[in-house]
Amino acid sequence: MADPATARTQLAELVAAFETHLDAASRRTGEADPVVFAAYARLAAAFAEYEETVYELYDEVVPMSLIEYDDDDDEDEDEDEDDDLEAIDDDADSGPEIDV
Repeated sequence: MADPATARTQLAELVAAFETHLDAASRRTGEADPVVFAAYARLAAAFAEYEETVYELYDEVVPMSLIEYDDDDDEDEDEDEDDDLEAIDDDADSGPEIDV
C-alpha cells in the first residue's frame, strides 16, 4: 500500500512530466515528433500512477482522465461526425428563418 510520501513523490513527477511535455511541444519538429511522443507517454504514465495512488490512499478521484486512442476509433468518430453534420444540415433546411 502506498503512503502519503509516495503520493507527494508521484505528484512531483507528474508536475515534472507536465513541464517536459510543454517543453517538447513548444519545440516539436512535426506531427510525429518522437520527443513529443516520449513526453506524452511519460505524462500519461505519471498521471496514471498519481491517480491510482490518490484513489488507493484517500478513496478520492481526480477530475481528469486519460484518453486512450485507437486508430479504428478515429475512423468511427469521423463517420459519426459526418452523420452529425448531415443531421445539422437537414435541420437547417427545415427550420424557420430568423432575422437577426
